Amino acid sequence: MDIESYFQKSEDQHCQSDVVKNYKVFDFSYIPQKPLMRDECKPIIDALMRFKVSEIPTNMAIIGSRGSGKTLTLQYIKKMMEERKWLDMLYVNCRHHNTSFKIFSQLLGQENVTGLSLVTLYERFLMEFSRKTVIVLDEINLMSPKDKNREILYFLSRSEKPYMVIMLSNTPHVLKQLDAATKSSLQPFPLYFRNYNAGHISEILLDRAQKGLHNWDEGQISKISALTTKQSNSDARVAIKTLFYKVMAPENSIEQCFEDARRDLILDVINDLSDANLMILWAAATDKSDLARDIYNRYCRYSHDHGIKPFSYVYFYANLSFLQSVGLAALIATKVERAYANRVMLTFDKSIAEQICKLRFD
Repeated sequence: MDIESYFQKSEDQHCQSDVVKNYKVFDFSYIPQKPLMRDECKPIIDALMRFKVSEIPTNMAIIGSRGSGKTLTLQYIKKMMEERKWLDMLYVNCRHHNTSFKIFSQLLGQENVTGLSLVTLYERFLMEFSRKTVIVLDEINLMSPKDKNREILYFLSRSEKPYMVIMLSNTPHVLKQLDAATKSSLQPFPLYFRNYNAGHISEILLDRAQKGLHNWDEGQISKISALTTKQSNSDARVAIKTLFYKVMAPENSIEQCFEDARRDLILDVINDLSDANLMILWAAATDKSDLARDIYNRYCRYSHDHGIKPFSYVYFYANLSFLQSVGLAALIATKVERAYANRVMLTFDKSIAEQICKLRFD
């Protein structure tokens, strides 16, 4: 088969107009008309309503695994607030804007800020947003180590203006990393988003199918839901992408579509890791031992080889916990001789980590 013939074959395969009526429902940025109502939504809504009435904020730290619905929930609430003109809600993803300076710049919509200080940007922010405002900082755990004190939280929590901060994170360690002064003024209320169960995943997929497909197989939806809860930490994004792949390539098995979807998301997560976290993952993927202490020694060697100062073991272990929270590793306590140690089990093909590390570091 030549290239032109394969183009034609691929076009025929992807032009599934008799099956798909709306591709947008399979996009991760899609916000359903009525997302799944969960108990975790209630404290958020109650806190926002109190803030609306009293101007007294309840700053929040929303913790949950990837794909547990944190971002979708806040995006939907933001949409409702804007439609009703109840509160100004600002949203920024700290993965893409990973310092306080970049976050303020993004919130102000200003690109040409070279030469300005963080204090100057903060003063502009105070002038721009003088009324009740909610600031949502998504993936705050991915802020750069260069801004380890997360200065923006200190500024916002000490402001006399009516600001409420909602932080989203995949790991609870972000709360432990706050300095004492910021934690004292911010006083974040922790809210934990539980993982979806199989019933939740089925409900989500059925809603997407009804909005985006002409016809669907509920048996397949149930099978995708079961695979997602058992093998991908209930990540709804994996389930949605699996359904999409199955629709686009019906000749493939659900298991194959599931593995393809999970691989794509794993690649996305690994590519977004910091150099330090990626190096830890590299050490775990290449060390003959799966014991955390042995992996730490290899990580130190890799760091020194690349001119990077390695973390202390305590901070190294905290980063292992982060890798577990994003679904890349599992930490398992096991007895070795007379003592207990932690084993590190990667949840994906080790060769993926090796390939990405060689591209970034070699």
